Amino acid sequence: MSRTPQGQRAGLDKSPPEVAAMFDGVAARYDLTNTVLSFGQDRSWRRATRAALGLLPGERVLDVGAGTGVSTQELARSGAYAVGVDLSQGMLRAGRRVRPEVPLLAGDALRLPFADASFDAVTISFALRNVNDPDAALRELARVTRPGGRLVVCEFSTPVNQAFRTVYLSYLMRSLPTVARTVSSNPDAYVYLAESIRAWPDQAALAARVGAAGWGRVAWRNLTGGVVALHRAVRT
Repeated sequence: MSRTPQGQRAGLDKSPPEVAAMFDGVAARYDLTNTVLSFGQDRSWRRATRAALGLLPGERVLDVGAGTGVSTQELARSGAYAVGVDLSQGMLRAGRRVRPEVPLLAGDALRLPFADASFDAVTISFALRNVNDPDAALRELARVTRPGGRLVVCEFSTPVNQAFRTVYLSYLMRSLPTVARTVSSNPDAYVYLAESIRAWPDQAALAARVGAAGWGRVAWRNLTGGVVALHRAVRT
């Protein structure tokens, strides 16, 4: 993990203590930074995730990597009971201050504090790539989901248009850290975030990994030209 006067960032080995410490450092302005860096698209991505889960009133949904709970709050608009889990205590504290009505628990995506088949649906948004063993995390998500329950992974992906992909990668590696310096409480963390997005598998490769982890009927849909992809699956 590199340290600078501005803060710290995790390495691509994704050590859980380093990842948690890094997100602790960005918690204060995390939601604002995401909205600025995504040009406001983060709101539509959250709505699309809720719609893809097809939640019904009274169902139970788990939001892993919930951060400050903004995504959990969006899920609850369906009428389902939504609970968020995150590794970063700093993110959870920030979320509880502004969203005291949202259930937020500390937990590791690799060891979720729930019994088998506890949820009708599970989701993880922009957090699977920060887990040091994403395949194990997908299996753990399957463990806590009832048979026939649904999964949606909302994650950065690979733009489908070559010209757009070139511009996007340039923004990630050059412009994103610069913009982050104006709004983030720990801009160095966004260097890691850009690197982790660039290193993440494309849509087809992630779909294969979801299927190998005990999920069936895997499909994906691109958002914003493939900047983000929603991978949907059903617990077999």
